[in-house]
Amino acid sequence: MSAQPLAIAGAGLVTGVGLNAPATCAAIRCAIDNFQETRFMDAGGEWIMGCEVPLEQPWRGTTKLVKMLAMALRECAATSPGIDLAATPIILCLAEQDRPGLLPNLVHEVWTGIQQALDFRFQSWKVVTEGRVGFAIGLHHARKLIYSQGAPRVIIAGVDSLLVGPTLTAFEERERLLTSQNSNGFIPGEAAAAILVQAPQPSDQPQLVCTGIGFGVEQATEDSEEPLRADGLVKAIKAALDDAGCDMGDLDFRITDISGSQYQFKEAALALSRILRKRKEEFDIWHPADCVGEVGAAIGGIMAAVIEAACRKGYSKGQRILFHVGNSDGKRVAAVCDYLLADT
Repeated sequence: MSAQPLAIAGAGLVTGVGLNAPATCAAIRCAIDNFQETRFMDAGGEWIMGCEVPLEQPWRGTTKLVKMLAMALRECAATSPGIDLAATPIILCLAEQDRPGLLPNLVHEVWTGIQQALDFRFQSWKVVTEGRVGFAIGLHHARKLIYSQGAPRVIIAGVDSLLVGPTLTAFEERERLLTSQNSNGFIPGEAAAAILVQAPQPSDQPQLVCTGIGFGVEQATEDSEEPLRADGLVKAIKAALDDAGCDMGDLDFRITDISGSQYQFKEAALALSRILRKRKEEFDIWHPADCVGEVGAAIGGIMAAVIEAACRKGYSKGQRILFHVGNSDGKRVAAVCDYLLADT
């Protein structure tokens, strides 16, 4: 195990299949989605399918992002009685700065808006604009805050939406979006997630603990013409396994950000074939985006909440999990999670 493990102590989710963590995790467990026709049309004249969060008013843009994020943060704080949300360091994960159709002044608008919505100012904060890999990068920063700077707890939050006209147009032109003319693409969605992490505490109750984190960069991205060998993902997974002090054969199943692309499934399969050296009867792979759609910077928090709920309720495929995510620009991050006693 890493010398700097992180235990998940609380979660809050807002997705197209549930306005809180229990509802979302239950829907994902049952493979329920909320894919419906959106107000956007593809080049073939058909409505684009998406997974929209059904709030009480038809908010759009950064206003809706702030509403979703505030709901997730309040739920996350409520799972840990006595927490002072304003005094807890927050790492906020948002979309990549180079994403097509990025909402104007996204960082400023969301950060200002969330403090107004909650009616206080966060005392310690950091913004990570790295899209899907943002949550795992947030785990890396949380380690430093907890083990080097003495923070008792840290919140890693993410909010994102791909239901933006210019964004959908750009991804459709790159043949990355699921449309009437392209079956090899993702269904866009939107979501918010907030995860509370801390150093494992003495307890007689099991905890989901992140025991290893690793990073890599893939040169053969979907937009490149280089042959895919999954070098970036292999590097990230090996680093996470080394950090956790285990090998691939010790793990029980995987959870990823795969959202419909054949490239992503191929990459995951190649990485597994290059690392796994132990025969396993089963090595399942979970991908919650099948239910919530492609939700960008929120997917990491959703994945963490899903495996925590699965382990706690006894329907997971085991207690040692490989977590990996990747961005379109080649960034890859992997983590190893164990469901174990805090004093193990």
